Amino acid sequence: MASSEEIFAKVQEALVDALGVEEDEVTPEATMVGDLGAESIDFLDIVFKLEKAFGINIPREELFPDDILTNAKYVQDGKVTEEGITALKERLSWANLSKFEQNPRVQDFGNLLSVNDLCRYVASKI
Repeated sequence: MASSEEIFAKVQEALVDALGVEEDEVTPEATMVGDLGAESIDFLDIVFKLEKAFGINIPREELFPDDILTNAKYVQDGKVTEEGITALKERLSWANLSKFEQNPRVQDFGNLLSVNDLCRYVASKI
């Protein structure tokens, strides 16, 4: 099994390649969208590179819970409901949702995923 340092190094390499950012910008705390400028199209490339680097399969819904964020059962007035937060926690058990819970606006969800979260996800898959 790969160490957390080895996982971070491969994730960092994938992000530098996919996003065209500098290596020193890809810190554990950096957010994919807010800090690294990832756009939805970039995530396809990131997923491909991670699958190749780690020999894993990444189903889209495991990283991008669009089915929850667009479901009226889980979203009201542009905010994720308590029931929606519970569903997100179940689906994204590897992600730290504490900051998002404080103000769960759907439009801010893209700023949630950090490099550290991505590393925890990969570790859970290998």
